[in-house]
Amino acid sequence: MANLNNSASPGLVAVTRASLAERGLQGRFAALLDVVSQNRPNEDVEILRRAFEFAAEQHQSQTRESGEPYLSHPLEVAHILADLRLDVTTLVAALLHDVVEDTRIPLSEIATRFGAETSRLVEGVTKISRLGLVSPEARQAESVRKMLLAMVTDVRVVLVKLADRLHNMRTLGFLPPEKQERIARETLDIYAPIAHRLGMGAIRGDLEDLAFSYLEPSAYAELHNTVIARREEFEKFLAGVQATIRQSLVDNGLPTAVDGRIKRLYSVHQKAQRQKRTVDQVYDLLAVRIVTDSVRNCYAALGIVHQLWRPVPGRFKDYIAMPRPNLYQSLHTTVIHAGQSFEVQIRTEQMHRIAEQGVAAHWRYKDGAGASGGDDQRVAWMRQLIDWAREMREPSEFLSTLKVDLYPEEVYTFTPKGKVLALPRDATPVDFAYTIHTEVGHQCVGAKVNGQIVPLRHPLANGDVVEILTQKGHGPSRDWLSFVRTSHARTKIRQWINLHERQEATEMGRKLVEREARQFGVSLKKIPDEDLLRVAGEYGRAKLEDLYADVGYGQYSARQVLAKLTGRDAEEKTGEAGEKPARIVSTVKRMLGIGDAAILVRGHDDLMVYRAKCCNPIPGDAIVGYITRGRGVAVHNTACPNVQNLLYQTERRIAVEWSEAGHETYPITLLLLAKDRPGLLADMTKVISSVEANIRSLESRPDHLNARIEAVVEITDRTQLERILKNIKRISGVLAVERVYRV
Repeated sequence: MANLNNSASPGLVAVTRASLAERGLQGRFAALLDVVSQNRPNEDVEILRRAFEFAAEQHQSQTRESGEPYLSHPLEVAHILADLRLDVTTLVAALLHDVVEDTRIPLSEIATRFGAETSRLVEGVTKISRLGLVSPEARQAESVRKMLLAMVTDVRVVLVKLADRLHNMRTLGFLPPEKQERIARETLDIYAPIAHRLGMGAIRGDLEDLAFSYLEPSAYAELHNTVIARREEFEKFLAGVQATIRQSLVDNGLPTAVDGRIKRLYSVHQKAQRQKRTVDQVYDLLAVRIVTDSVRNCYAALGIVHQLWRPVPGRFKDYIAMPRPNLYQSLHTTVIHAGQSFEVQIRTEQMHRIAEQGVAAHWRYKDGAGASGGDDQRVAWMRQLIDWAREMREPSEFLSTLKVDLYPEEVYTFTPKGKVLALPRDATPVDFAYTIHTEVGHQCVGAKVNGQIVPLRHPLANGDVVEILTQKGHGPSRDWLSFVRTSHARTKIRQWINLHERQEATEMGRKLVEREARQFGVSLKKIPDEDLLRVAGEYGRAKLEDLYADVGYGQYSARQVLAKLTGRDAEEKTGEAGEKPARIVSTVKRMLGIGDAAILVRGHDDLMVYRAKCCNPIPGDAIVGYITRGRGVAVHNTACPNVQNLLYQTERRIAVEWSEAGHETYPITLLLLAKDRPGLLADMTKVISSVEANIRSLESRPDHLNARIEAVVEITDRTQLERILKNIKRISGVLAVERVYRV
């Protein structure tokens, strides 16, 4: 082993060769070598041994929050990848993936010792931590962007990152609660969907269940306890079903393997939430998988299953004839036996490997070979993301658009000529139009679905035949941003609106400055260009057109610009009897009733500020300001659905913050879904009253077997809101409760 010594930094444990053996790390590395030798007998494992020794030397004085030596983490990451049968180069990168980030070793030394290919993988996985980015959101966005850009040329970068994230999630319990929630949210929003899009079903499922347990511990515990309580019943049922299927398939001469399982908890939770059902009402809580040797026998097995039990109408899906975009293939059907419904999945052995491991199932790097055609197709969606990933510099815009684009694609639609287009769930004809071509999207004025005229916000369903009606010269509407689902459509609409609105704002700003110049008694045409550019530079703008646009948007006043140009005080024009701008603004605020003393605009004390009615932000919420024409600064909760529709124009965005807490109360709307029962409303009102909040209005109405309750509650800050939500979730029978934002 490389030179390990006992000198450790203060407070850290030095990991010596002896302690490595005692803690089992030498044994785990030996087990890793055994797996590699079995899976890839022709590969040289000596470089793997050198990487392990080098990582041990660099991490020798570091420990994890659990107290384990830090080396245990990269070693377990390598084990996860070895189980996926990945090449030695990838495993070397896994062992070294934290060396550059957590020690003083430069990438150049990694390249010298282990090759340029390993160095590129390590660089792609290394987080952005040394750029001086103040915002955690900015650091997260840049790290994800960097990983995606690296993945376009080598998908192994994201495979190492997914394995890294999986092991971190398995050991998340040792971190503080706030870090647990942040990492779990990032995992559920970004990394689990990436695993899905790469077809890696096993890793995706593990990531989702682990994140679910930290983000919604009450719902997770309730679902887990429900499954545990009925596990014996479920296992007995599945054993009987499997035996019946196995015998029937053998009788018909079909070579198959059959297994059964209870579905993953997060998947069950999602379906219960989406379908507004209880766990008992979810159709496919139980699943049986049939793996056979050919596509022909898959369909033969389907026929046998349907002869055994009655299928549930509308629950059959043929992903063999029409694979999902991540190349997942299988036959799905739901049947009922003895009053219990269960799903049956039928696939070949190759389909099963791809369903579980996705792009890792047949990624090869032997003798210079690259990815297969299927792998290229699987990462093609990522290449499309790069088109707008390079353009979007706003972290919140990049991350939110990424989350939308990572949603599972489950809607298969057709053009009138029979071409298949795969779109996200709830996609609309506008998404369909932009998927065909940008100009088709811009010129879209209507749509026919299955021969019938439908609204442009109409959600498309599997099998819909969509015809787009266009008109030359037509342009997209800002309203489209409230319902389109694809990042491509959203980006192209924003670009079009941004271009045309900016032209209007530039022209308006120019006219305002010219009019103000006349008030100052000067001609704008006589002011030298260098003076105009100097003033634009003082506002941080390289071009005069950019400054005019800022004036047109209302970010700066024409009077301020002219005062800088002429060197005269802008206040001279008010005269002795004139009011100071701050007093004028104060008076206008009072007359219009749109001022908000609880919110401050950083760097400005003369701007009118009001809380947007769509989301009614409350103290403690993350907020952002948006300059509106004639009304001042609208302040939105960053979680508001309207934020991403409005804030893509960074020149109209302005930093705002909460002032010191006052005694004001703020109305927010809560939506609760629960099993209908006597005393439900009483329990809910008791919870709200217990934290000294006031209920302004309450409305309840039936929703199938459940109750749907909408309450407007007056609260003082986010802390009080979180206490209310936490306590409501504990009420017996509550299925979901959330804060409602108005689009």
